[in-house]
Amino acid sequence: MLSRSARGLNVSCVRAAQASRPFVMSQRTLMTLKHHKYTAHASAAGQGRNGEVKSDDDDGLTLRLAMPKSLGGKGDGQNPEQLFAMGYASCFLGALQMMAGKTGKTDAAKNAVIYTSVHLGEPEELGGFGIAVDIKVEGVEDEELIKAGHEACPYSRALKHGAVVNVSKA
Repeated sequence: MLSRSARGLNVSCVRAAQASRPFVMSQRTLMTLKHHKYTAHASAAGQGRNGEVKSDDDDGLTLRLAMPKSLGGKGDGQNPEQLFAMGYASCFLGALQMMAGKTGKTDAAKNAVIYTSVHLGEPEELGGFGIAVDIKVEGVEDEELIKAGHEACPYSRALKHGAVVNVSKA
């Protein structure tokens, strides 16, 4: 259990400190929300990566999950990384278009296509699993606009700043 003073610090810095290795400690402030403008609800059941995930909203979207072949599964269903990659691509595109509109550059983003790659693997010095993301923007030449879209995207912001995650019993 982390001490009160360690809360909010970058986990890798805390682990490095616990292992008595040289490190650079940086303070990390988690992003908190003033209020909720929209809430999506979902549930997962079955055997984790070999179960079912569904939207608990009115649309009733249901997907069968399956372990990817590269992780020893059959690959005959979706997996959480695919869902994250699709959500991130869509969110980034929306943020890019929003920033194009706010800066009077709507035409600069009208042909934008966002490609995301979400990588699952073992993080250095932490063990377990972690993710890394690559984003490629096609059809936009304005690098400042791409940067503004990245800075406005809620997925990008959550990965950069962290997000409050509350876990409790149902």
